[in-house]
Amino acid sequence: MAAETIPAGSTTDGAIQVGQPTDARLGAIASYDVADFPVPHGREEEWRFTPLERLRGLHDGTAEATGGLRVEVSAPEGVTVETVDRTDPRLGKAGKPVDRIAAQAYSSFEKASVVSVAKETVLTEPVRISVHGEGGTAYGHQVVEVGAFAEAVVVIDHTGDATLAANVEFLVGDGAKLTVVSIQDWADTAVHAAQHTALVGRDATFKSVVVTFGGDVVRLHPRVIYGAPGGEAELYGLYFTDNGQHQEHRLFIDHDTPHCRSNVAYKGALQGKDAHAVWIGDVLIRAAAEGTDTYELNRNLVLTDGARVDSVPNLEIETGEIVGAGHASATGRFEDEQLFYLMARGIPADEARRLVVRGFFAELVQQIGIPELEERLIAKIEAELEASVA
Repeated sequence: MAAETIPAGSTTDGAIQVGQPTDARLGAIASYDVADFPVPHGREEEWRFTPLERLRGLHDGTAEATGGLRVEVSAPEGVTVETVDRTDPRLGKAGKPVDRIAAQAYSSFEKASVVSVAKETVLTEPVRISVHGEGGTAYGHQVVEVGAFAEAVVVIDHTGDATLAANVEFLVGDGAKLTVVSIQDWADTAVHAAQHTALVGRDATFKSVVVTFGGDVVRLHPRVIYGAPGGEAELYGLYFTDNGQHQEHRLFIDHDTPHCRSNVAYKGALQGKDAHAVWIGDVLIRAAAEGTDTYELNRNLVLTDGARVDSVPNLEIETGEIVGAGHASATGRFEDEQLFYLMARGIPADEARRLVVRGFFAELVQQIGIPELEERLIAKIEAELEASVA
């Protein structure tokens, strides 16, 4: 299939320039064919923060699928779970891959998992998808399809060890509500690169909560596309980047449809030598997207020396007929004043440190809405902090 260019620039008269983006970060080739993407060398805008030498060949075609990936789905009544081959028409429906790794994953998977929630079904329990790496290299593909006016919560839990490239698609029907919690709790040696693409229907609501703890290198690319007016998307994320880890989250929200809304809030904490977090937040409001309301926020808390954060919010607006648009990014050190305030009230230093970080993440953890999962994540955060002072 031929590649297409996702436009991102505009002429002086407001028309979209196809294939000539003014900002390379907001323009990308989209194709199912890996051959349409050149091998990155690290100088490209979309790859300049990524340690290519640690991707184990996912980016250049040398990574052969030799590993095992165990996918298990636990679903309540009203949910259909299928394993399908590459000919299923739902595969690729949300959108095409937009980088070489995502295209490689699409070209290389053999079977895909499709989870479908019937229209007007309101689930009272979450769908749980367990993705467990069993070593080696694997390519995956998952589709979550929620019918019109249905409501569902889906938890995707990544554990074990793997070198994984994957595409995950979310098809949100008209008037439907879908919440997805994606947890990256890999072993320390795992490598995970994935594109998450949501196609949001008319008056539909999509909420994503991305939680990243484990792995040697994790590079996630959440994307939102609106299929009709009235769609809403909320993208939340929290990450705890430890000694030597590289965690990269690259978001793109494509407002090409009128009267849609998006809100992004990602927070990260970093500690240890060579801990590196990257957050790229790209929002494009096209000329046709009148009535758009959007905001994006990234905050980072640096707990120790030796950690590095790259935070780049990008906002491009091609129409003046919007409700609102803005972005903010802030990175700061752990405040000694906060620690002193708590210690002056009799709280030991280690406990005071945990309280500050827990408060930093609390707002985002509460977005999950599943008490036992929230408790697990808070416990994980505290375990990371205890390891740093042990």
